[in-house]
Amino acid sequence: MVDIFLRTLPFFAIIGLGYWAGRSRFFSEEATAYLTKFVFYFALSAMLFRFAATLPFADIFNGRLVIGYLIGTLCVYGLATLVAYLRGLDIPTAAVEAQCAAIGNVGFLGLPMLALLFSEAAIGPVMLVLAVDLVVFSSLIVILINGGRDGRLTLRTMRLIGVGLLKNPMIVSISSGLIWSALRLPVPAPLNDFLTILGGAATPGALFAIGASLATKSAERVQIAAWLSFCKLIVHPVCVAIVLIWIIPIEPFPSSVAIAAAALPVAGNVYMLAAHYGIAPHRASAAILLSTIASIITLPFVIAWVSAN
Repeated sequence: MVDIFLRTLPFFAIIGLGYWAGRSRFFSEEATAYLTKFVFYFALSAMLFRFAATLPFADIFNGRLVIGYLIGTLCVYGLATLVAYLRGLDIPTAAVEAQCAAIGNVGFLGLPMLALLFSEAAIGPVMLVLAVDLVVFSSLIVILINGGRDGRLTLRTMRLIGVGLLKNPMIVSISSGLIWSALRLPVPAPLNDFLTILGGAATPGALFAIGASLATKSAERVQIAAWLSFCKLIVHPVCVAIVLIWIIPIEPFPSSVAIAAAALPVAGNVYMLAAHYGIAPHRASAAILLSTIASIITLPFVIAWVSAN
């Protein structure tokens, strides 16, 4: 446990450095936005494409893991939605809370951290988890928000979802890499070097950007944020563990990686969606802040647990 905590500490230290830079205004909000855009569109995309293209397709795709992770995530998504419904919230607000409870920072934090802690063999399972979050749940929240407002699912909403998926660089890079791998095309040495150099900026850049963005997050509605953080850091990995260990059992290694990915703190893009639609941005902001701080302790516990089994 102590060893894993010490191995995760550098990641959170870089996040802390970014937080200091943002809090002290050494790094402005505009600078954070541009750094995030660089990581999202260039560095992280290069890393994802390289990993997907150079790993054998059979080693990446695992249908049972996809189904198991999806079911486990739907369980916590449903729980958060039910609690929101019992509190009398409308559908769009409940959707934002459910997104906080179920969607973790897999791309910016999970991919580099879990690849280091579990070895590069963890990249395949992490990419599948990321694909489920992006394709299924990023689409679901748009459907629920627009459907809740309009009272029905319109063609405009479906078009919005389709365009959003096609423009998402993570989905494009993973899909392109998987196609490259499935066709068994070699990656030329100059291209591989280019992707390696550019992708190398993803880990420090993403972690620093997370910290700098946290500096602008508020801690309002702490009770709700604490509940959503508990769902994300504790309930989500427990649900995924129950499904992948007992209901749809898979091999221990990909199961451990998926459970660890489920224990990651709330993803920053949840706040972006909440702010874009003007729905509960403060509680999403607080959930991101609280869950990231708490994950310094909870995440090593979960990783130690899955590593011991």
